[in-house]
Amino acid sequence: MTTLSVVIPAYNEEDGIAAIVERVLAIEPDLAAIGVERLECIVVDDGSRDRTAEIVQGFGPRVRLIRQRNRGYGGALKTGFNAAQGELLGFLDADSTYPPERFPHMCQIAMQGADIVIGSRMAGERSEMPLVRRVGNVIFATLLSLVAGVRISDSASGQRVLRRSVLPRIYPLPNTLDFTPAMSTRALHEGLNIVETPIPYKERSGRSKLSVVRDGFRFFKSIVWTALTYNPVRIFGGVGLLLLLSGLVVALVAALAGLSGGVGLAAFPQFFGALVLAVAGVTLYTTGTSFSYIVALFHKSPIRQGMFGPRGNGRKIEKHYWWFGIVAVLSGIALYAAAVLFDLTNPALATSWFAPVVSALLVLTGVQLVSAWGLARLLAELSRRDSAMQADLAWSGALDNEVTTSTDVAVQGA
Repeated sequence: MTTLSVVIPAYNEEDGIAAIVERVLAIEPDLAAIGVERLECIVVDDGSRDRTAEIVQGFGPRVRLIRQRNRGYGGALKTGFNAAQGELLGFLDADSTYPPERFPHMCQIAMQGADIVIGSRMAGERSEMPLVRRVGNVIFATLLSLVAGVRISDSASGQRVLRRSVLPRIYPLPNTLDFTPAMSTRALHEGLNIVETPIPYKERSGRSKLSVVRDGFRFFKSIVWTALTYNPVRIFGGVGLLLLLSGLVVALVAALAGLSGGVGLAAFPQFFGALVLAVAGVTLYTTGTSFSYIVALFHKSPIRQGMFGPRGNGRKIEKHYWWFGIVAVLSGIALYAAAVLFDLTNPALATSWFAPVVSALLVLTGVQLVSAWGLARLLAELSRRDSAMQADLAWSGALDNEVTTSTDVAVQGA
């Protein structure tokens, strides 16, 4: 028997809790029509100081009330999930901003194979979301799409249906309001099947508990840090490539200025700045690739990784780090030798510092690249250790069987 457990976290919601509970209970016939035979409604009173719990108790056995000290929005949801009996878990806010009438359709999508179904407030349905929050949601959804490599329209929707079986793959999750963006980030990197479906959104009456600045920063931090635990190269590499491109632009501008008016003393700091940006970009990119291997060792199942592609694609460039590094080192040495040969390091020259500094940066970058290549090779071997061991064990067994069979034939022939 398929059961949907709907968890409603509530903190001082005496004005609206009755209405949302009644609406949740009213969807039971629609759930039965799609094959969900049982509805379980759970209200988690997260330390309310008003009549929230008293009102919920008035519904009797139709609603399950769980009371706890204030542990936050995410903490209330985790309490509800832990107590729920259904294999399908749904949740929504207690302020009637989300439509429980969409749960049957969301359950239908989940029963067709989706791991998590997100009710998207940004997918075209009527929405009363204030402009500031709408802009914020677009920013966070874009950020998540960039760091995960998968397009998503609403990273922080508070109405979802998920399979209980995916909880071990998306935990741990925070106890605070960034529970939902953290869930989205983990689920995308775990390669779960996420489906978004449009829902209408109604702005709550009264003062919202969401702080645009404080919780906005918390959402940003949650998305970035969660993504770093899966795919560091996506973030480090992205920033690194941005710095590298910035260095190329600065160098190009300096070169064009030199062509038009001659290369003067003012151009040297520009070229030096371009080189520093490029070196910083290379360092961040190689750091990201190394961290990605380390992170992969801690995950027991395949995860979404890679700078440009899912599940490890986009790592081919690091195979060439070693000769990139050697070229950089040799270029640095050759530049310094040429500077000495042509007396460009003469202290009497105003730019005598330029060639030695550029030479040193090239050599250090080359050493960084070669070291990153060696570390990547080492970590790649460690990540393949278990599979290689199993392959060797199977291969040894096949040889033993072959030897035994040959011996048996020889004895029979004698």
